[in-house]
Amino acid sequence: MQLITGIFDFLDDTWENRISSRVISSILITSFSLGLAFVFVYNSTSLGEKQVFGKINYFLAIDLTFQVLLIAEIFGLIFVLPKSVADSVGKQFEILSIILLRSAFKEFGEFEQPIIWEPEVYTPILHMLSDAFGALVIFLIIGFYYKKQRHERITGTDVEQKNFIIFKKIIALLLMITFVVLCISDLAELFQKEKYEASFNTFYTILIFSDVLILLYSLRYSTRYYNLFRYSSFALATILIRISLTAPPYINVSLGVVAGLFVLGLTITYNYFTASDDF
Repeated sequence: MQLITGIFDFLDDTWENRISSRVISSILITSFSLGLAFVFVYNSTSLGEKQVFGKINYFLAIDLTFQVLLIAEIFGLIFVLPKSVADSVGKQFEILSIILLRSAFKEFGEFEQPIIWEPEVYTPILHMLSDAFGALVIFLIIGFYYKKQRHERITGTDVEQKNFIIFKKIIALLLMITFVVLCISDLAELFQKEKYEASFNTFYTILIFSDVLILLYSLRYSTRYYNLFRYSSFALATILIRISLTAPPYINVSLGVVAGLFVLGLTITYNYFTASDDF
């Protein structure tokens, strides 16, 4: 047990190091530059003429960079989980907002250049605006969510709190291993089928089960109704986010915003009743 938590603490300390932020920034810049270079070479050679990989424009570099950024954000989510389940839920919405922004960029990247203003163009533009403003609304909701967040222990003693944190670290480490395996699988599929699709949907599905597992484990320390309802609601919010990732335009944004309003309302209500001590 100590070995597992020791490994996680080492990885967490490394991740929180300021040098790590610089490394991540360098990786993002490199991926963006390589993406631009690849598109230039592709379109300037016979590969582009034969359309070996189909039509590719320079917005591929932006999409690639967002993919790398999302991977970094998911690692950040994993490291937040043992510290606060509530903050990890907030991190999930942060990732959702970035996914929506990426979708908006991706939609624009599909346009023919220069843009010819025909009726066929209007629908993609509406999709792009929907994703962009949906991301903005979620950004606002999560800002209020963090402001209203109060971190209260559900454990009665320091020993219980330590054991609860250890359990969450084990879950987080398992999530990390699972996510790395998914990333490797995605890369293998890229080389085999020349198609890359990040497994964010699969990871969010796994998150649902991890949230439920943490809920069940928390019952060791508290069976009070409002704690039970709070953790259950966090799991439901993850489900709504997961559904939104595969939903069609407009529905995806609606589900994300509703999920965000749900956890914000949950937080405000939870704070009110726990502060009054009458619940």
